[in-house]
Amino acid sequence: MGEARKHAGSDAQEGAALRRDVDAERGAGTILMGALALLALLLVASAALLLQAASAASKAATAADLAALAAADAARGLSAGDPCAAAAAVAEQHDATVAHCEIGATGAGTAVIRVSVEVPGVLPDAVGAARAGPPP
Repeated sequence: MGEARKHAGSDAQEGAALRRDVDAERGAGTILMGALALLALLLVASAALLLQAASAASKAATAADLAALAAADAARGLSAGDPCAAAAAVAEQHDATVAHCEIGATGAGTAVIRVSVEVPGVLPDAVGAARAGPPP
């Protein structure tokens, strides 16, 4: 019977040691889940910034293409008005600003246009460039 008491005392000590180990681990899952949630939030924010940048770049490229076509038409006499003013008007319709307008530099009746589109938030403005006119 004395041995049964020793064995019971040993089991009680092992149980207390196990409870101490479990108590030391308490809250570790909460910290892990918090870190995973923060990582997921950072990934979603990064993806949103990437999508915003891609959208702005596409918008800038489209505005530059259309503004260059309008400027080239005006430079070739197919439409009335100043080529750079025509480019600025078309760019403005697409929420862009003409940053550079060069007429006839790459040949008669050609237009080289560079536009910028303002991107809200932390990203810099998106820039698009295009050349239009008869083939070189």
